[in-house]
Amino acid sequence: MKNHNKSFFFNKKILIYGLGKSGISAFNFLKKKNNTFVFDDNNHKQDKSVRLSWISLKKINKQSFDCFIISPGIDIKKCKLSKILLQNRKRIFTDLDIFYTFYKNNESIAITGTNGKSTTAQILYEILKQKRDVRIVGNIGKPILSEKKIFPKTFFVIEASSYQLEYSQFFKSRFSVILNISADHLERHGNLKNYINAKFNLLEKQSKDSTAFINKYDFNIQKKIRSKKYNIEIIEVNTKKKNNLMKKLNNDYFNSKGNIENLHFVLAISRKLKIKTHNIIKTLNRFKGLKYRQQTIYNDNKLEIINDSKSTSFASSESLLRNLKNVYWIVGGIPKKGDKFTLKKRECKSFKAFIFGKNYLNFFQKLRSKVNCKINKNIKSSLLEIIDDISKSHTSKKYTILFSPASASFDNFLNFEERGKFFNKLVKNLLNAKN
Repeated sequence: MKNHNKSFFFNKKILIYGLGKSGISAFNFLKKKNNTFVFDDNNHKQDKSVRLSWISLKKINKQSFDCFIISPGIDIKKCKLSKILLQNRKRIFTDLDIFYTFYKNNESIAITGTNGKSTTAQILYEILKQKRDVRIVGNIGKPILSEKKIFPKTFFVIEASSYQLEYSQFFKSRFSVILNISADHLERHGNLKNYINAKFNLLEKQSKDSTAFINKYDFNIQKKIRSKKYNIEIIEVNTKKKNNLMKKLNNDYFNSKGNIENLHFVLAISRKLKIKTHNIIKTLNRFKGLKYRQQTIYNDNKLEIINDSKSTSFASSESLLRNLKNVYWIVGGIPKKGDKFTLKKRECKSFKAFIFGKNYLNFFQKLRSKVNCKINKNIKSSLLEIIDDISKSHTSKKYTILFSPASASFDNFLNFEERGKFFNKLVKNLLNAKN
């Protein structure tokens, strides 16, 4: 599609499908310019602000629409409007597409990858905001269409998920970033190839004067990048080479393998954007990380407790485990399709995995040959047993309790944030830890 002008989303009959944060923001953005209707598979999501625009499934089946704006959580193959959407695939758009047609002249950097998107986006935002009008939006929790007072020089840091990129048709960014790719969301995308293709939509859409940052040592990224010619500047980030600037840092947060890789990308992007070194160092040294992402919630000379509720795959947990010793690892939830635990047995000698939840057998089968495993009913019983075990130890070792579920949270929680908050509360009640 070539029509990327503002007029594309003007005076149209539009159905907003999905009433989460992005759906509501899309409705509020478009309602005065179009004949806009809303629908959600869950009828209870009829927010007061959209009630008058709600349309029933029966009426949708009898009408035609110029555009369908779908929320990231909508899988067009498994939803109430599946038949209609599959018949109108070329009329499906996302909030990213709407944003691009209205603000195509604003510079942006779109960040995707299996792990580290939010952290990398947040660090870049904190570095850039010292000298620019910059907004951080997207999958990090703030819908891109909810931003106000946007000026010609406003710069956007966008966290983009594979769900958003899969259906976006217009969206492109001046700078794109693919941090890493490992098997994830295969229950949605069907297979790894489709998942990789969704991520690479970022590069496919970029203009000739654009730049992409990719991981030099990521197998899936390198295989894909060599499969065709991309007519853009591609910077391959060396995530293993020691950077001189890193020696000036004094922040334990950047000790884990995953965060070191994120840091390499931040430094490469900062060089491209010509950001002064002292501004970078100052920001990095005071960066404390995001909640529920490798968050230390308790630490003394005998015990450290880390809340990594954001971990929804083995790959995410592994990046932390590689840097830890004497670990009690709390793991469990809804396992990801195709997920594999890749650490070698010798790397797991000082780990104990406490598996919780109804899918315990899936995790036990994948871990038992490498890790000492115990099965518990839930998170609380796991934590109680671990604390009891540590209290009986008479060694001088320092132990780490790592809550890194390596799974989706929807078996017992609305999202990883609610799961992380629950764990923090448990720890606070048991050890009077700080939240």
